Amino acid sequence: MSEWHTTITPPAFARLLRSARLPADPGRRSAYRTLAGQVRALVADGRLPVGTRLPAERELAAELALSRTTVATAYEALRADGYLRSRRGAGSWTVLPEGTRPPADALQPVPPDERDSIIDLGVAALPAPQPYLGRAAARALEQLPAYAAGHGHYPTGVPVLREAVARRFTARGLPTTPDQILVTTGAMGALHIAQRALLTRGDRVAVEAPSYAHTLQLLRRGGARLVPVPFADRAGRGTVPQWNLGEWRRALREAAPRAAYVVPDFHNPTGALVPEEQRRALLAAARAADTVLLVDETTAELGWGVDDSALPRPTAALDRAAKVLTVGSAGKLLWGGLRIGWLRAAPALVRQLAADRVFSDVGTAVLDQLIAAEMLTEELDAVRAHQLDRLRTSAEALAAELRQRLPHWEFTLPPGGLALWLSTAGTSGTALARAGERVSVRLAAGARFGVDGAFEDYLRIPLTVPPAAAPAAVERLAEAADRAGRTVRTNGGDTQPLAV
Repeated sequence: MSEWHTTITPPAFARLLRSARLPADPGRRSAYRTLAGQVRALVADGRLPVGTRLPAERELAAELALSRTTVATAYEALRADGYLRSRRGAGSWTVLPEGTRPPADALQPVPPDERDSIIDLGVAALPAPQPYLGRAAARALEQLPAYAAGHGHYPTGVPVLREAVARRFTARGLPTTPDQILVTTGAMGALHIAQRALLTRGDRVAVEAPSYAHTLQLLRRGGARLVPVPFADRAGRGTVPQWNLGEWRRALREAAPRAAYVVPDFHNPTGALVPEEQRRALLAAARAADTVLLVDETTAELGWGVDDSALPRPTAALDRAAKVLTVGSAGKLLWGGLRIGWLRAAPALVRQLAADRVFSDVGTAVLDQLIAAEMLTEELDAVRAHQLDRLRTSAEALAAELRQRLPHWEFTLPPGGLALWLSTAGTSGTALARAGERVSVRLAAGARFGVDGAFEDYLRIPLTVPPAAAPAAVERLAEAADRAGRTVRTNGGDTQPLAV
């Protein structure tokens, strides 16, 4: 078995190195020490995962326009410090020194035993809506005996949930039948199933820049070559961004990606809501390029700042000739603990995917499906009103505190979604996340949502902080900003020069 998880190409590694900011050095740091320092910083921050196979010395030297001796000396320094391991014929891959604690993953929930001491500004997920979840669970338990007489395996999903999801698509303007729905174990389960069906290692996938961090990592680990497509306007610098259709047409035409992954409804992380005319244009461009559009609608029901009458129809409703797979989830609106997602596709593809999944998870938990079906059928309007009010009041409270405590940071209140996308006025988001660990606040650096180190001067802040907790959360964020600013000036004036 391989001793590393992924391989990074020389161009991708060079782009990532450019984003690694080092503390100012009153002396003059040699090129090999700078290069080694950048790698150490990337590994310590978690942006260069442990187990990544690095480019060969000769290849990296050519990419960075450095001598091979410089790269070889840097690699030797990393081996001596415990950040690199090498084996003849197998290359070199990143490790952590003995006794070093791995960097905390801000996109993973804070452990239950640490919730009283750590403020979680990393995970964007709401608590369960009560009393609605409890009532739905009680009704689902009454139905469970009828299912318990069988084997409990439903590769396509329990019929009542498939029917409920199909009805919701139809109500939103996309006529759907239950045989077009595949119930999965969360939205990530749906994306993983779609990835295995659509892509082979080395296929190109066009993605928004920024995009959802977990999906970017899923695609990378599957061997996809990501093609980032920037928004028309940078988030946090004026208005909520929209797609740059010129860039999308160019990427689809020149890169010819096998698939394109987009989040048009209250985009994660920016909160953008893409208008219907832009969706039509992208569908036409994807159809012309024979690109499959993978549309993530996990946040489509979270329009806390816009009236339902102003919402676009589901993207798949706008061009029936385009190849579109739609992913949805109960996790963002109902509760993440249910682990219920779904994939909408043609009935023949649903049957094929259901047959393929039996080699992985066979099916999704029956009780969870029954609870989700009850909430979608009997409680949906009340649950939506409850959750949207939570998000709206949290957004207002956080915005007020941020404007008071960090007025030089920029953001725009989006029309919906789970997060604020903050421009940090040049302060490294990775440095902020590292400083946050020291003041007991978990932060998600913007680089997690980009490709090859992009969005280093951004943070994503979830709108799941109760309004009463907003002052304390922003106070710790400001303290982290102060600590990070002592290391790297916000204008980069005394940042250590990079090796590339």
